Amino acid sequence: MSGHSKWATIKRKKGATDAARGKIFTRLTREISIAARMGGGDVNGNARLRKAIQTAKGLQMPGDKIDRAIKRGTGEIEGVSYEEVLYEGTGPGGTLLLVEGTTDNKNRTVAELRKIFDKHNGTLGSTGTAAWAFDRRGAIVIGKSATEEQIMESAVEAGAEDYLDDGDNWTVYTPVDRLEEINGAVEKAKLELVSTKIVQVPKNWKEIRGRDAEVCLHLVDALDEHDDVTNVYVDFDVPEDEINRIAASEG
Repeated sequence: MSGHSKWATIKRKKGATDAARGKIFTRLTREISIAARMGGGDVNGNARLRKAIQTAKGLQMPGDKIDRAIKRGTGEIEGVSYEEVLYEGTGPGGTLLLVEGTTDNKNRTVAELRKIFDKHNGTLGSTGTAAWAFDRRGAIVIGKSATEEQIMESAVEAGAEDYLDDGDNWTVYTPVDRLEEINGAVEKAKLELVSTKIVQVPKNWKEIRGRDAEVCLHLVDALDEHDDVTNVYVDFDVPEDEINRIAASEG
């Protein structure tokens, strides 16, 4: 598990609140609406919508919320129209960040994210600032009830590139164009499927410590708390002893 991921796990355990759950549902609602708008409301013919609904159900999002999000996307009921955005930036110590989001006002979003970067010794950059340092890959998250042997027999034999134990789950990485196929193999094996998505994986990890580590982690926290942000990807890794030190100093 990368240092950033371990930090996120600690933060979730400390702050598992109704407000945090509501924010997750807000992001899922936007993703479902965008998927339905782009590919239609039929899950059988819309892989992205099917994945979004699968994730929503896995997080126990109420069915009526899912239905309304689909109808907003297809135009059956009126609602705010969102578009996808991708921002690139730099953080302390030469770190790089990709910020994915959805917004109904790009000017507002970019201004607010720039302030967050500035406040945490970072810079919101132009296109090409950070994307070159990441690869797009499919990611299938599988519950720990599955054994490593089952992961090998289902996902790896179907063409998965790699898999890792991230502490709470298994994460299987796939080529983007084979994500749906390998996901099907996992479903056929009846493994506990937590989520299926496309992610940005850094080509190289940068280890950071001390003040740079603290500021980078807080930058990611601040970005992640913004309502328009869906995912934050980073190329830094904070060693476990540093994670524990920072967590202890903040109570």
